[in-house]
Amino acid sequence: MPLPKNAKQVFKGIIYDVYQWRQKMFDGSYQIFERIQRPNTVIIIPSIKNKLVCLKQKQPGTNWFMSTPAGRMDVPGEKPKAAALRELLEETGMAPKKIFLWKTIKHTGKIRQNVYFFIARDCQKVTSQKLDPGEKIQVKMLSFKEFLKLSDDPKNHRWLGESLIDMFKARINPKYKKYLKKVFFG
Repeated sequence: MPLPKNAKQVFKGIIYDVYQWRQKMFDGSYQIFERIQRPNTVIIIPSIKNKLVCLKQKQPGTNWFMSTPAGRMDVPGEKPKAAALRELLEETGMAPKKIFLWKTIKHTGKIRQNVYFFIARDCQKVTSQKLDPGEKIQVKMLSFKEFLKLSDDPKNHRWLGESLIDMFKARINPKYKKYLKKVFFG
């Protein structure tokens, strides 16, 4: 559902924008409703042969954690595929031979954003990493089994986020595990 026409932006942040509007209740009274808009995000699951490219990283205020390349679409006018290629290059120094959109999750609740999942196959190193000042990233190569096992460690949960459902599902459902492996590696 789009923002109501009477919604007003009450805060513009670097990552979050807050909107408020007066909403009529079923009993005839009114209340103030809010919604947060966040820039869309890309998550990339890159591979080289039969290994997945993962990141061991640390950001200010965090401990080391594992994730896959990801980031906000914060370049004006940037399309999801371009953002995925940019984030992959910045965080790993790699470019894929093939990249495709696997799925999109649309968050439509109080915090609105789209999350685009890209599969990047046959990656190769083409340059050095170009990390943000708040990133320490080590590139790690994991087997499919090792990747799924990352879901055991709660410190990774925040950073694996949307991928966790697929990881857990693959661990309990052999058919889904086979499907996911095919998606990742072809």
